[in-house]
Amino acid sequence: MTTTTPQGHPQRWLILGVICLAQLTVLLDNTVLNVAIPSLTTELDATTSDIQWMINAYSLVQSGLLLTAGSAADRYGRKKMLVAGLALFGVGSLAAGLASTTAQLIAARAGMGIGGALLMTTTLAVAMQIFTPGEQPRAIGIWAAVNSLGFATGPLLGGFVLNHFWWGAIFLINLPVAALGLVAVVVLVPESKNPSGDRPDLLGALLSTVGMSALVFAIISGPSHGWTSGRVLASAAVAVVVLALFGYWESRVPYPMLDLHFFRNRRFTGAVAGAVLIAFGMGGSLFLLTQHLQFVLGYGPLEAGLRTAPLALTIVALNFSGVAAKWTARLGTPLAIAAGMMLMSGGLVAIALLASGGYPGTLLGLLLIGAGGAIASPAMAHAIMSAIPPAKAGVGAGINGTLAEFGNGLGVAVLGAVLNSRFLAVSLPVALAAAGSAAERRRVTDSFSAGLETSLLVGACAVLLGGVLAAVLLRRAERADSAVVAA
Repeated sequence: MTTTTPQGHPQRWLILGVICLAQLTVLLDNTVLNVAIPSLTTELDATTSDIQWMINAYSLVQSGLLLTAGSAADRYGRKKMLVAGLALFGVGSLAAGLASTTAQLIAARAGMGIGGALLMTTTLAVAMQIFTPGEQPRAIGIWAAVNSLGFATGPLLGGFVLNHFWWGAIFLINLPVAALGLVAVVVLVPESKNPSGDRPDLLGALLSTVGMSALVFAIISGPSHGWTSGRVLASAAVAVVVLALFGYWESRVPYPMLDLHFFRNRRFTGAVAGAVLIAFGMGGSLFLLTQHLQFVLGYGPLEAGLRTAPLALTIVALNFSGVAAKWTARLGTPLAIAAGMMLMSGGLVAIALLASGGYPGTLLGLLLIGAGGAIASPAMAHAIMSAIPPAKAGVGAGINGTLAEFGNGLGVAVLGAVLNSRFLAVSLPVALAAAGSAAERRRVTDSFSAGLETSLLVGACAVLLGGVLAAVLLRRAERADSAVVAA
């Protein structure tokens, strides 16, 4: 059954607040953990490998399960899966906060990844069900703005908590939010699911989970172990084989988890292409920008977080005020995506060319990226979701989340490799420590800045290409739809 009506659900804006609260819980936890790394290293005697697994255990599980979680939400009920996601995330947070060894913390983080996958898919799927088509772009804009809010406030909240409490508190603060979200979801959120009641595609779920996990593992491992290492090549080979089997199986099974006919829809393929390239350019570029702020300009982690906040706050302001949705409606989806990604590309170019002069050039770039992202990202997500039947909203949300995870990971890997090809050193801190004079240290930072500039320009090109490609394909889809209606 589904609760969508021509007028939308009477409590839809309140429900949107509830699901955004659930979403924010996940996003805050991811960004807060990065601030706590020094404390975890000291108090749990965590090695570099342990720290990587604390972060990556969550990412691997969540990325691998996004499609499966979305499919389960469509079949068994999006409200049920939203409740399950909040409960699992809360239990995982409690286990993480009380962990006394690195192994316990890694296992807890993996459990939180299951809850995170359910939350990331069901929140967007529920938003698509309770709003009218005319209201969906603004609702998705607010949903996307909450992602940025988590990115901006996570490091600040983490710094405050660690200044007053022990490291476990960064996980325990999730508990009251998860509990409040659970009560609100049970009381307010309507149930909806695929009315056809397709049989579960268990083999498809297994293949997609294994294939995506192997792919993300290869991307994560590449920068630290080398792209030609046995670990990376083996996991990449497993990903290619298993995902090929997944595609073959989905084309044959009567009730596929992922209907491959979606990819014949130009609207869907245009949005997918743009989403991957926007995540590629932005994920990799922001990863490098953080290093520039800390290693070159000399800001601490908290200071660097504060100085990247204007990007997220611009997105929040433009989406919560409805300005971004109005511009999207005025320009149309293809032109809005193209304009937004041109602004983002321009922001990356500004940072690449002006960041060496200090923070003002970086600030200009961040504001341009924020303005472009506020327009392009929600329009892209709406294009993906609207190209998929409402009964498959959970799968659509899973696809959207999977593309973001894949693009971000690939961007960090590829743009990091571009930087390393220009900056021939193990890392900037190591190179600076080995420098014997001020002049030598200056040469090291100049070399790093040159590599960073090249990487950001590559990211800018990827974002611009994504905008043009998505706009062209979406415009063709609109013309084809108009021709069908006219006939």
